[in-house]
Amino acid sequence: MNDRIRAREVRLVDPEGNQLGIKLLPEALAIARQMDLDLVEVAPSANPPVCRIMDYGKFKFDEAQRAKESRRKASNVGIKEMKYRPKIGQGDFDTKTRQVSRFLSEGHKVKITIMFRGREVYHPELGKRILDRLAEQVEGTGKVESEARLDGRNMVMVLAPDKRARQSQAARSATHPDEAEGGPQGNGAGVAPAAAGATQGDEVPGAVTAPPGTSTTSGEG
Repeated sequence: MNDRIRAREVRLVDPEGNQLGIKLLPEALAIARQMDLDLVEVAPSANPPVCRIMDYGKFKFDEAQRAKESRRKASNVGIKEMKYRPKIGQGDFDTKTRQVSRFLSEGHKVKITIMFRGREVYHPELGKRILDRLAEQVEGTGKVESEARLDGRNMVMVLAPDKRARQSQAARSATHPDEAEGGPQGNGAGVAPAAAGATQGDEVPGAVTAPPGTSTTSGEG
């Protein structure tokens, strides 16, 4: 940076990123000082080296802020855990599974633990059945990252957000908004196309017209 640069000439870039051409180092330093900024070597291995005019103090501050924000986001996205029992009721299963889906949609991984008690541990197929149901329920939001395995008296599976499936679903919704909203809206009349254009008094093909004075109620009483 500045006087520490050892190259005889440099390719100079201004603060906005515009190329100023190849300059002798003293001339490049003079241009930077006229702007009250620093001359920073950003590509020392290039021939000639590339130097950019910038506020180096502000650059380092912004870089530190970006790194801090990146660490904050990384710490917020962690592994959540949800515990199930092999004989869990349908209501509890639905409630826990909705929570798992919410975690996945927020970008978290979720560790699913099936807790066996007593002799339940001798029937791992019960736990596997729960995990298979769960994986099927969250399909499109999450995917199985780590397959079910026994861990002591527990069975464990890890789900991860399925970003590709969510992006695909969002693309389909943007391309076909009617499908995303449950299909195009009709008039609610439920009239078959063959009969929809018929006016009063017209005969509809395939329709049976009852003779005058007869009842149209079916059945033998």
